[in-house]
Amino acid sequence: MLSLIGGLMGVAAGVGGSYLFNELGTMRTELVTESIPLAFGAAAVVGIFFGYYPATQAAQLDPIEALRRE
Repeated sequence: MLSLIGGLMGVAAGVGGSYLFNELGTMRTELVTESIPLAFGAAAVVGIFFGYYPATQAAQLDPIEALRRE
């Protein structure tokens, strides 16, 4: 869920920033629509990996040993 929200916020910030830079800056910006799913997919992959991998590592630990190390 965090990956989904973060990806949507990132896409919104990128599109909004591109529009704002186009209006306020001296250079013309152009939004490539194929980059939006690519950016969202990259955010999803990173979010899923860094959420899933530590969770599976923690699930393999013995609860008593994990608490003892803290």
